[in-house]
Amino acid sequence: MTILEFLPRIAVGFDLELSNLLQRSLTAQGITFHLETEVTAVKIDNSRVTATATKGKEELKFDADKVLVSVGRRPFSEGLGAEKAGVEFDEKKRIKIDKHFRTNIEGIYAIGDVIAGPMLAHKAEDEGIVCVERIAGKDGHINYDAIAGIIYTNPELAGVGLTEDQAKEKGIDYRVGKFPFRANSRALCNEDVDGVVKFVAEAKTDRVLGAHILQHAASELIAEAVSVIEFGGSSEDIARTCHSHPTLSEAVKEAAMNVEKRALHILNR
Repeated sequence: MTILEFLPRIAVGFDLELSNLLQRSLTAQGITFHLETEVTAVKIDNSRVTATATKGKEELKFDADKVLVSVGRRPFSEGLGAEKAGVEFDEKKRIKIDKHFRTNIEGIYAIGDVIAGPMLAHKAEDEGIVCVERIAGKDGHINYDAIAGIIYTNPELAGVGLTEDQAKEKGIDYRVGKFPFRANSRALCNEDVDGVVKFVAEAKTDRVLGAHILQHAASELIAEAVSVIEFGGSSEDIARTCHSHPTLSEAVKEAAMNVEKRALHILNR
């Protein structure tokens, strides 16, 4: 498999350190990456595909059985009858709403991929629940800072909240805690030791600003961090929560402990 990426890195929007580790892992599995490479043409001939690309001043050609285009998502807003009803759209063809998911037309609401925000199924599901709750006069709530993003590779990459780079850009005084799965007993038993858990916490308050996990079960493990961010919790809240042994979730606890450089199973360096 060959991946052509226009940008100088993969997994934009995720923690850079873990994104680089993911690329290293996928490369070891036989995937070839061409970064800063722009696809300029795709030609199909007798069920074979040739992709033409440029990298700097060099033109490259790639022959393949199939080509998967995995960028350029658009809101699925056409054919819904919204325009005929007079619903307003923005410049990206997304339906305009207020904080209660109401459009400009009374009685018409919008959620999910047709409005602004990440195009994630779990984001849309929560919006649907909150929208109906508000229609019913209840206090529906959704925290967009506590919605995880996940790349379902093997290993998986999951993240929620701020990355380390984003915290730097915002001028936040922060601390980082990390823990590798190669020091986790369950990962050792499973012979699946690649990956790491990383927390970004506010230095003064210890409030968790972001959590990032690279591991085959990252999509499951990230939920604990999402809950803590939702309730404004700290890394110490996780560190002082008893985690069953032996489990992969112990790595989450140890990474939280290591925000204060006190993880049990690695040297505090």
